[in-house]
Amino acid sequence: MPSAPFFHKGVEEDEMESSLVLKALRLLLGLVFAGWLLVWIMRPTNIYRNDWSPKLISDTNSTYFGKQGTNILIYAFPILFISVLGCIYLHLLKKSGNTERGKSSSRLAAWKRPVLVKGPLGIVSAIELAFSLLFLALLIWCFSSYLTISFAKLHQNDKEKLWEAKLEVTGLRLGLIGNLCCAFLFFPVTRGSSLLPLIGLTSESSIKYHVWLGHIVMVIFSAHGVCYILYWAVTNQMDEMIEWGNNGIANVPGELALICGLILWATTFPRIRRKMFELFFYSHQLYILFLFFYLLHVGISFFCYILPGIYLFMIDRYLRFLQSRTKVRLVSARLLPSEAIELNFSKSSGFGYNPLSTVFINVPSVSSLQWHPYTVSSSSNLEPERLSVIIKKEGSWTQKLYRTLSSPLPNDRLDVSVEGPYSPTSMNFLRYDSLVMVSGGSGITPFMSIIRELIYRVNTLNAPTPSVLLICAFKTSVDLTMLDLLLPISGDVSDLSRLQLRIEAFVTREEAATDESQSLIRTIWFKPIPSDKPIAPVLGPNSWLWLGAIVSSSFVAFLLLIGILQRYYINPIEQNTNTVYSYSTRAVLNLLFICVCIAAAASAGFLWNKSGNYSKEAKQIQSTDAPTPTTSPSSWFYNADRELESVPQESLVKATKVHFGGRPDLKKILLEIDGSNVGVMASGPRGMRHEVAAICSSGLADNLHFESISFSW
Repeated sequence: MPSAPFFHKGVEEDEMESSLVLKALRLLLGLVFAGWLLVWIMRPTNIYRNDWSPKLISDTNSTYFGKQGTNILIYAFPILFISVLGCIYLHLLKKSGNTERGKSSSRLAAWKRPVLVKGPLGIVSAIELAFSLLFLALLIWCFSSYLTISFAKLHQNDKEKLWEAKLEVTGLRLGLIGNLCCAFLFFPVTRGSSLLPLIGLTSESSIKYHVWLGHIVMVIFSAHGVCYILYWAVTNQMDEMIEWGNNGIANVPGELALICGLILWATTFPRIRRKMFELFFYSHQLYILFLFFYLLHVGISFFCYILPGIYLFMIDRYLRFLQSRTKVRLVSARLLPSEAIELNFSKSSGFGYNPLSTVFINVPSVSSLQWHPYTVSSSSNLEPERLSVIIKKEGSWTQKLYRTLSSPLPNDRLDVSVEGPYSPTSMNFLRYDSLVMVSGGSGITPFMSIIRELIYRVNTLNAPTPSVLLICAFKTSVDLTMLDLLLPISGDVSDLSRLQLRIEAFVTREEAATDESQSLIRTIWFKPIPSDKPIAPVLGPNSWLWLGAIVSSSFVAFLLLIGILQRYYINPIEQNTNTVYSYSTRAVLNLLFICVCIAAAASAGFLWNKSGNYSKEAKQIQSTDAPTPTTSPSSWFYNADRELESVPQESLVKATKVHFGGRPDLKKILLEIDGSNVGVMASGPRGMRHEVAAICSSGLADNLHFESISFSW
């Protein structure tokens, strides 16, 4: 048996070797992405047109792929290669255990400070602003280069005036710029992709980038369509609007794509989205028709420019579909007097996720099509067989769900489907000496998962944890029952007092507690059926190697199929008849092959993992019916005479101070926080989040570091 020094030396050598491998992979991924980006930068130039493009076409054009092969190699392959290699990188990173504590230099911390707080973009950090400006610079560079080169080649002729020719060229180049934006559009909404974790993003935190890109795309494509309509009108070619050519650009599908995009775009603006969410949700499904008509409009060869983002999104969407077909085991629900709901699901005991994770929930009895995202309030370490979410009764969907649970349920059960959870790759909050968490209303939900994780760490692992100050604001005293959910329903908390927790609760619309606030929490227990399954890992975040295998195998299969199609079907037709095979038909066949290959590879991977996961969990479903007391400790906060029920609850009461009749003075509280390394998080109403971000970025306190966790921009 080796002595301790030799053992530690071996461990250190393994860690160094692992670190070197990870650094090498990061470098390779960065170089590949830089090369892919360089192609986009050079594409508008004469160097690319006259030197690079002819060389690339001559070297890659073959009877198996044709011109499409060149675009696949240059635009699609690099991103898919990054995705697959990124899966390997994230697998090794997870295996090495380097994901627990994020590392942040003072320089990087300065870049993460908010620089824009108010305005249409919401809270924007310095690094986000820098990359946004670089992306806009790329768009301006490409557009100006295209126009400069194209205008220089224009000459006056008898058929059209010079300004008319410039109008047509401008419309064409706007389409190319819109195509560049589309190449990035679907990366932020691919929830299980390896691309977002590689740069430290989650699907929820990157939604705002999808929103920004979506607005830019629709502005550019709308201008593209207007330019062509004006050009056709002034040159008496309005019949072009009903042309659907077999070869080259097809106008009718382009117009249909633009119409779908405009309808989709009109419902995304905040006022419509918030007041008529169902309209927003259903109209957003028009993205399928938008992409289909866009494919028919430009053809498969040109579509390959934006293929990688869409390809990864299709894999992710199909895996989500497979997961959502399973009815998960809903163990219980807690109904609060504040009309909030806590749903407690059964979870695979070996399946872990990080705090601030998100799940998407569908309740067929409420709406068979709608999926709503919610932050997980539980900790996978503290509650190894439970996953909990909290839902506040606000919109029509949540109101119907609350009514459904408040009424007697048929067979004492509720069918629920789940997608996720999707979690951040690291727990950045552990790097701070102290945490300040500011919430408004149901915005307290994300912080529950953090507090429960810290409870586990301080009691089970005996690990150092940051001190916690929770500042929560509620409208009425009945909403204070949300604080009861800080403790899990099982009540299995060994010693809450070991966590340095202080809670400052503010009731803004009342001067004192009301009788209604003494209401108890009602707990509903559901009966299981054999078909119910615990929530199991998603392929991707919890099985990176499997996701890499699905991406690579499906893409290789797609290349084989289109190679066979091109070599043995399309080429003979074009050579024997001297005609160009219909672009639309070729596009549809390629789309069919993509769908078949993704469905086959993803289904095989999903079923293989499903058989391995669920075979071990049959007994777990049968052991989840032991009820717990249904009473609520909410009266602790009102000095009631009722006896406290447990030591953890007593510790929670002692840590809580309730203030009535006013809002928290956030500036005063935050600026008085001691400590050199304080993490500040905010969740809740937009105005409150912006106020907290403004205080942290004001420069009045250098020890405050704003940690953006917002799930809505």
